[in-house]
Amino acid sequence: MTGRDTIAAIATPPGVGAVGILRISGPRAADIAVSLLGRLPQPRRALLARFLDADGEAIDQGLALYFPAPHSFTGEDVLEFQGHGGPVVLDRLLARLLALGARAARPGEFTERAFLEGKLDLTRAEAIADLIASGTEQQARLAARSLQGAFARRVEALLEALTAVRVLLEATLDFPDEDLDPRLGADIEVALARLLADVDALLAIARRGERLRDGLLVVLAGAPNAGKSSLLNALLETDRAIVTPIPGTTRDLLHADVQIDGLPLRVVDTAGLRLSLDPIEQEGVRRAREQIDHADLVLWVIDDADPQAGARPPPDLPAQVPVLGIRNKIDLTGRSPGECPGIDGTTEIACSATTGAGLDALRRALTQQAGLGADGGGEFSARRRHLDALRRTGAHLRAAAAAQGEGQLPELVAEDLRLAQRSLGEITGAVSSDELLGRIFNEFCIGK
Repeated sequence: MTGRDTIAAIATPPGVGAVGILRISGPRAADIAVSLLGRLPQPRRALLARFLDADGEAIDQGLALYFPAPHSFTGEDVLEFQGHGGPVVLDRLLARLLALGARAARPGEFTERAFLEGKLDLTRAEAIADLIASGTEQQARLAARSLQGAFARRVEALLEALTAVRVLLEATLDFPDEDLDPRLGADIEVALARLLADVDALLAIARRGERLRDGLLVVLAGAPNAGKSSLLNALLETDRAIVTPIPGTTRDLLHADVQIDGLPLRVVDTAGLRLSLDPIEQEGVRRAREQIDHADLVLWVIDDADPQAGARPPPDLPAQVPVLGIRNKIDLTGRSPGECPGIDGTTEIACSATTGAGLDALRRALTQQAGLGADGGGEFSARRRHLDALRRTGAHLRAAAAAQGEGQLPELVAEDLRLAQRSLGEITGAVSSDELLGRIFNEFCIGK
């Protein structure tokens, strides 16, 4: 805390409310309390007091709470003032705190200080922002688990296991002339294999948590008049998209958000893919292909009633994007709803956007694509940076295992293990940079 200034912010959302909260943290908190209240509240005991301006007149009356360091959220001296939630009152009180020596806090600066003081690791800090921003009950549940340390404990266990492997390896580096146990090399190989399996398992869990946090980008694609817009309306249970029997009705992208069993989806209806001389339709097709390139899943919609409709998606779809075939309009063909065999042994979904038949099977397929089981999947909230760090950790461990198996120099194996530990440490903040911290805490609201 040495040399740090004192920060202040309104911690409740803008607007009129019954209660408004201001928070300050830093070395001048106690002095500011005496100037504002006339005395310092007892630690962790609510004090009913008047909040005074420079002339000794009351700005407001409410509760004051004092949390001396290090037993506070930020690890510094912290004061919270709970008054009436009028914006004018809160602005006057904030101006008074700034006049007494505090400065306006940056977004997320309170949580950033908690991290810097060792009160939170980065996964718990990010979980606070995720909990505040939760849009579904499942998102809130996973964020709460991360806040309680579910993710951090898994990472810390991996770091301990990785450290143990490095200790074994260092023995071969520090004592090259000693008669070491000949089984040491085999022990290192076994430990690396076990560690790599654990990293891959954690990556799979984190991927489900990331999908529940950020959702899937699902693109409806196919030939004109296949029923893409009707399918969008059916998933949304509202007439969002214009539907006509005229091919090429949809010319631009139509985005819509929907939740399925707690899984947030960003569904994009696109123009039918076909050759056209119409410049407007050409632009619509170009935008459709651009969305397909960035999709997490493409629903390739087929008109089951059209014998000329191609069941196979065009070969120029990006190979890295999963494609699920959807046979729409089965109310016109009599096909049974639900899963059905597709081309090349794939599974398709037969449904009718008009009657709703088969849509439950489509919803199940969407949650399965996200890696979610019947229990909703996911153990904690995760972010893309976590997945990236785990992938890099796995890559370094694979390189170390290959080098160890080939009998390469122990120094090369040791370097790969060092890089693996560095990548893994980025998740909790054991290894971090100013740029990384700036990106994370700038996502927070002011006052948190």
